Amino acid sequence: MQPENQDTVVWREDGMPANPRFGDVYRSRGLQGDAGWSQARHVFLKGCGLVVDEGTSENTAPTAWAHAPRWQVLETGFGLGLNFLATWHAWTKDTARPQRLFYSAVEAWPPEAGDIVRSAAPFPELIPLAQQLAARWQGLLAGFHRLEFEGGRVQLTLAVGQAQPMLGEMTGQFDSIFLDGFRPRLNPQMWDLHTLKAVSRLARRGAVAASWCVKGEVRERLITCGFVVERVAGLPPKRHALRARFDPSWQPKGRAEAPAQPLPEKTTPRRCVIIGAGLAGASCAYSLAHRGWQVTVLDQAAEPAAGASGLPAGIVSPHVSPDDRPLSRLTRAGAQATLARARALLTEGIEFAATGVLERHAPGERRLPASWPAESEAAAIRATTYSATANKTIEKAHQAGVPLNESDLALWHEQAGWVRPAALVRRMLAAPGIEWKANQIAQRIEPAPSIDASAWRVLDEGGAVLAEADLIVMAAGFDTRALAGDMLPLNALRGQVAFGPMPGGSHDAALPVFPVNGHGSLISHLPIQNGAMWVTGSTFDRGNPRAELHEADHTHNRERLAELLPLAAAAVGRQWTDGQAKAWAAVRATLPDRLPAVGTWGIATVAGGASQSTQTPPLQLCTGFGARGLTLTVLCGEILACWLHGEPLPVERSLAERLRAGRFNA
Repeated sequence: MQPENQDTVVWREDGMPANPRFGDVYRSRGLQGDAGWSQARHVFLKGCGLVVDEGTSENTAPTAWAHAPRWQVLETGFGLGLNFLATWHAWTKDTARPQRLFYSAVEAWPPEAGDIVRSAAPFPELIPLAQQLAARWQGLLAGFHRLEFEGGRVQLTLAVGQAQPMLGEMTGQFDSIFLDGFRPRLNPQMWDLHTLKAVSRLARRGAVAASWCVKGEVRERLITCGFVVERVAGLPPKRHALRARFDPSWQPKGRAEAPAQPLPEKTTPRRCVIIGAGLAGASCAYSLAHRGWQVTVLDQAAEPAAGASGLPAGIVSPHVSPDDRPLSRLTRAGAQATLARARALLTEGIEFAATGVLERHAPGERRLPASWPAESEAAAIRATTYSATANKTIEKAHQAGVPLNESDLALWHEQAGWVRPAALVRRMLAAPGIEWKANQIAQRIEPAPSIDASAWRVLDEGGAVLAEADLIVMAAGFDTRALAGDMLPLNALRGQVAFGPMPGGSHDAALPVFPVNGHGSLISHLPIQNGAMWVTGSTFDRGNPRAELHEADHTHNRERLAELLPLAAAAVGRQWTDGQAKAWAAVRATLPDRLPAVGTWGIATVAGGASQSTQTPPLQLCTGFGARGLTLTVLCGEILACWLHGEPLPVERSLAERLRAGRFNA
């Protein structure tokens, strides 16, 4: 009997997982015991040369990925994740493993986290890995999801959606390809010529593909796509498996490269200078240092995070829109990236907390995308948001003292919380390979005078050289405009918040233990020395480049809090009159399309017209985050680093294209 939800995994009496949508099992029929793991090792890992035969010395038969700086694996059907877990396990056991493993996979109907753990249960060595994967297995709406393990050395990019469009959104040049999925008769689109062409566009020349499927039409299509195909010994009772090497007799066109050309191998990684020690600069520094760069961060202030990143605390939460616009999809990925970085570097409960966030909207505002079916509320829950009809949202609104009527809309974001930006900046700058320098006022960037020296140098107002490097990243917020030139249409956005101590006693209960935002925001119960505090705001003063305090804005923040959370405003209201409520202001930077500028900016536009060799790595930008810096900078630092290194992007290709800094100087 099939369940009402055809996307649900069904476990048969013999312990075999099956999918009722396709009427097929997740593992080859006739294989018992440890068959799932055995098939993953024999067909896919051994087929691609990632494991050696049992009893064979690694000295005589090294793995294909031995001593590689990175290895990229593509899987066409993630299923219950067994191939990924087997690959991850093989990576941990191989002393000659690549430094970084990128595993990208497509899955149209992700299973529940419990099914992933149950699938791995027969294999004791895989259980700890499955539990780590299941702990991150949430918020899986359609689109890309980047999950990091082993301190970022193992990265899983899960593309949720149909195979053909998702493969078209991928970037990278893959070394190993796992052709997996339900049988061609039951799922023909997974094995058709268009899907296999999309796979071939992602394969580097010499890449090896493996599959359990040896049907003649599949082999013929692979040959058409440029693969040299052979049948090899299968895992009994199957006689054969498939192995194919991508080696077309023609020069492939239309390669699925990243939106920016990666740097030549001989230029990466070396030395990099980043201008700006806020969230954007620190995020870029952290991502590049993890790829082996020696990074120098220059900042004009005496301490890191002296500008907008010095906010006492900020909310990390996705943006929701009826059409699920690019900003919404970016912030969904950005919130996941920021919270993952916070978990890796910060102390939970002190410097950050993944509490969830309640978002309020005015009556009549419809914010949930129409593409999220009403009958699949579970999908919306996993995706971080609830509608006002969801019980948990009503529960959270009640806890926060927010009355909801039929015309109100509230969203509960499960994958959200608060972070102290300055703490995150300091921890990222403390990573190995990063040197931070204070009181460095960069006035000009110019090509180095000698082709034997570094590509670029940074000078101060007097012409003294502050630093030389092979790569420059400008990430100084609104001050980036003075370095990048007038072609970059950065605008100043001054913002002011209010903060103060928790009121104490019974009044503390009026302030919710999780952040609330919408028209204004409140973060409360923030631990500080000898107590706790709250933060509310922020104002938006467009075109003002001065971080000055305005009494009118201080009053405005009080009024906005009263509209958002009346009970909380009443509990702290007297602090505005007795002076306990303080104000803090900073200037952020925005761009006309409300999206940040990331990546290649130009060769010598800031160097007074000087020219430079085409082999010089172009200048890079990471700026224009507006009020969403805490949500987007970690993600954008990774996007910039992936572009430079030709790695798979953590978001869809079309989404990353919208961030290209070059859109303003094309």
